[in-house]
Amino acid sequence: MKTLIINGGTIEDAFALNYIDKIKPDCILAADRGMEFCYRNQIKPDVILGDYDSVDKTILEVFHQQNGIEWHQYQPEKDYTDSEIAIGKAMERDSSEIHILGGTGTRLDHVLGNIQLLMQPLAKDIPCFLIDSHNRIRLLKERTILPKSQQFGKYVSLLPLTTEVTGVTLTGMKYPLEDAAFTSDNTLGVSNEIADDEAVIDLKNGILIMIESRD
Repeated sequence: MKTLIINGGTIEDAFALNYIDKIKPDCILAADRGMEFCYRNQIKPDVILGDYDSVDKTILEVFHQQNGIEWHQYQPEKDYTDSEIAIGKAMERDSSEIHILGGTGTRLDHVLGNIQLLMQPLAKDIPCFLIDSHNRIRLLKERTILPKSQQFGKYVSLLPLTTEVTGVTLTGMKYPLEDAAFTSDNTLGVSNEIADDEAVIDLKNGILIMIESRD
């Protein structure tokens, strides 16, 4: 099952609507202010969750009047962000893929937290993507093939999430590497590009953050 999480970060509506049409999710989870995007675009979520502390009461009332929505409300003072709760709910529903819109924006603490949260589905081998109109972010722990025909943007950046990532070999890319080590104190993997019909990323140990981006 393909699950879409809509968070309360920055969302460019035209991009997001096109992306939703492209992936055709089986389930939509709106996390707190993610309801505002759904309301603006007449999207009915399957699940609504959060503490609702930052949502317009009129929007809450509109969705409360609709049947078939699963609700989960939490206290504002809690040990988990709404994003973490949403990812947990998506995994509980046996999602085979998770896509997150509204997980980036002006709050850098939330952006970094959301990137770290990608570890949870990665541990269960569930592909999980953090997307906005300029970036598609996911974590890698094993060989990954990137077809040029499916690239998100011009640039592919690789950063270590763990302190060190060893055995990094890049083929089919503008800047190839063989058996390199990525450490958290350098920018070796920033701003590469797919050069051939497909690029291959191999690694032996550690976890990489892959950011496909466009200006």
